[in-house]
Amino acid sequence: MPPRAAVVAGAAGALVLVLLLLVIVRLPWAGDLGMHAATVERLRHSLADPGNPLVDADTPSPYYSPWMLVLGCVARLTGFSVFVVLRIGALVGLALLVTGFWRYVRTLSADRAAPALALLCLVFLWGTSLFAWSGFLGLNSLALTVSYPSVFALGLAFHLWAWLAREVRAGAGWGVWLGLGVLWAVILLCHQFSGVVASLGALATVAAGRPGRAVWPRLAGGLAVGAVVLWAWPYYDFFALFGAGADLESVHRGLYEDLLGRYWLVLLGVVALVPRWRRDRLDPLVLFFALGTLVVAAGWLSGHYSWGRALPAALIPAQLAAALAVAGARPGRLRTAGAVLLTGALLTGAWTQTGTLGYVVPRTALPDAVADRYREPWTGYHWLTPWVRYGDVVMARTLPARQIPAYGPYTVAPGYPDFFLPDEDRRAAAVRTYFAPGTSPEVRQGIVRAYGVRWVVDRGTPAAEGLRRVADGPDGQVLYEVTTPPAR
Repeated sequence: MPPRAAVVAGAAGALVLVLLLLVIVRLPWAGDLGMHAATVERLRHSLADPGNPLVDADTPSPYYSPWMLVLGCVARLTGFSVFVVLRIGALVGLALLVTGFWRYVRTLSADRAAPALALLCLVFLWGTSLFAWSGFLGLNSLALTVSYPSVFALGLAFHLWAWLAREVRAGAGWGVWLGLGVLWAVILLCHQFSGVVASLGALATVAAGRPGRAVWPRLAGGLAVGAVVLWAWPYYDFFALFGAGADLESVHRGLYEDLLGRYWLVLLGVVALVPRWRRDRLDPLVLFFALGTLVVAAGWLSGHYSWGRALPAALIPAQLAAALAVAGARPGRLRTAGAVLLTGALLTGAWTQTGTLGYVVPRTALPDAVADRYREPWTGYHWLTPWVRYGDVVMARTLPARQIPAYGPYTVAPGYPDFFLPDEDRRAAAVRTYFAPGTSPEVRQGIVRAYGVRWVVDRGTPAAEGLRRVADGPDGQVLYEVTTPPAR
């Protein structure tokens, strides 16, 4: 790649990283942030037996991962607020992602511009329909999920692939392979869906390395050690998650919607994979893309829509292939044409995600065309904290229930599907019944007593007797205190 183009790519990549660092300072609230904050809060109070992170129940949770345990220890030792701890976690996760990504790209190309150009493709080469989901590394998605365990897990995944690419060729000893097995298990425990992507990438990397006979027993040993770590993890039964698919399919059906609008720019990378396949049938990016596409397609055909979380296993190799095709092309018209196409695609993708600037710049300071693409983060429920204490139970609908536990209280029903909570359906039904207009005062009082409810959050006039208005929040929300002490 010409030196001037390499400098431009490096400068653009640096600006992306600066933007993400500024986003960490803001820490915009959306999606699962409340769940992760609640998880850290529970571990701060009890490392050994934190209980369910969202409701007052003694159940395991897959959110109690090794990374969350580390952040819980940080919160416990420092006394920092949970949101400061999540910012620390975001910095570590972003550092792991960038360094792991750089190392992995270096196993694929020696061109000095390749890592920076590949980073730009990773965050901008998507589509023209804005899309955000944990484990997906578009700039807008990454800005909203940078403090999530998925970013930490994907950072470890890139390091895993880089180590595998080197060790398969180097013929590393038993200790290295056993360590890689532990790393693989930690990724799966930290974020199961990113763990699937990591596993597919690892399989492609090993196959592309054409390991000799001496490697296979060591690889098997690493897998065995990783399986033992998964089995021995005390906070939840990892293997029980294989039975959770039916509860997750409806949530993930949306991953299969508007595929062309969300990802059509990635088709440049799919085209770039073709010459790689012609040169080497076991090219790591080609194998990685094929495995990811196979899993996602199987999820669509079988109705297992949660398998759509493997989409990054198809997107990442295609995005990298597009960058490497331009970075490694010989001088001439073909390279120029490829560079022009990729530049146009990156600018199109960047324009689609310009609303991300709103997370670090006041919306009023943005041009109207950019401000229209900005999505307002959630407000949060810090306004409850002068009254609601740690461990209090709050009656709230689904959206508030996704945020309130971040500050220490519990809700009656979890704001997210919970495979390990046996009475999840009963709790959800109790919330619907409580807020239903025709529910009698006696039934509402029975629900309050059954779940030890001390507070109610709702909009406008309360639907139940025995409530005292305590505080007003944004968007017409009101905090009510239950005047009759719960009998639970």
